[in-house]
Formats: sequence, C-alpha cells, structure tokens
Amino acid sequence: MLLPGYDVTKAAQAVAYLALKAGGKINVLKLSKLLYLAEREFMSLYDEPMFFDRLVSMPDGPVVSITLNLINGNAEDEVWQQYVAPRQGYDVAATKEFSADDFEDLSLADREVLDNLWAKFGGFDKYKLRDWTHKKENIPEWEDPSGSSYSISHAKVFESLGKDDAGELVRQIEERRIIAQKLASM
Repeated sequence: MLLPGYDVTKAAQAVAYLALKAGGKINVLKLSKLLYLAEREFMSLYDEPMFFDRLVSMPDGPVVSITLNLINGNAEDEVWQQYVAPRQGYDVAATKEFSADDFEDLSLADREVLDNLWAKFGGFDKYKLRDWTHKKENIPEWEDPSGSSYSISHAKVFESLGKDDAGELVRQIEERRIIAQKLASM
C-alpha cells in the first residue's frame, strides 16, 4: 500500500514528463535526484511537498522513496502503469508520447518547478547530479547513511529551507495524511 496522502498520479506524470524532456527515457539515478529536488523545491516555494512522498537519505543521495519503489518495480499501481513503462536496466521511460494535456494532474506550479529543475540540471549526467546532492551547501538535510538508509523528516527539510514555521507545516502534512487515510477507508 502507498502512504496515505501520497499523490501517485502526480508522481507518475512527473516521471513521464521528465522522461520526455530527456528524449523519451531517463537514467534512474538522475531521475531520482530530480524528483527529490522537485519535492524539496515545491516545499520551498509552496510550503508543502509536490507528491507527499517519504524522503530518505541513501548512499547515492536523497530520494523520494515511494516513487523510487514504483520506478524499481517494488510496488505496483494501475495509475502508475498508465504513464511509466517498466524499468529497463538503468533507464525508465514514459509509456507513450504524451501531450501537455495528458498531464492534467501537474499544475502550472508543478510544471514550472520541473521545467526550472530541468533547465538547471538537465545537462548534468547522473554522477554529477548525485555528487551535487551530496554537498551540504546544496542539500543540508542529506546524511551519508554508510551503505544503509535514513529517513529525512519533512521538518528537517523545512528547517534546511529556513522555514520558521516548520512545525506547523509538518502538522498540515500529517493532517492531509490522516484525511487521506479516512477517505481511503470509506
């Protein structure tokens, strides 16, 4: 089961959107960094995550773990499969050539964040982007898990972004999850 409040449709559309920007397919390591940065940038600009994913420090940098599990085929979802083809080696692709209208769950704000990240990092290869996310001046909430993984709290990200009201913002995220859980059980 996916985490209550996690927006699988938006995450799937973001993956397909970035894969298309990369020419139809994208390296999983590069994609996982771009998706984390999208979640983080959205939190910076709009005080909430884009996908409401679980954030994790892994040896190759920070990731959005639910989305990465879907990319890696460790979880299944019908909506996901409409947009994202099964992983092929180190790459993932969109299921087809989509038009902008096909990404109806990506708001203008979502697309702007993704477009800006692509403009900044699209030319980076997977290792350059991974190394960029390891630098404390870029992603201070990431900690090297020494071969394991550590959870990154939304509070820690908000604090790293300089948000004075991190506790209230996290409370709102938790409230969304509770509401989503209640709706799912109806």
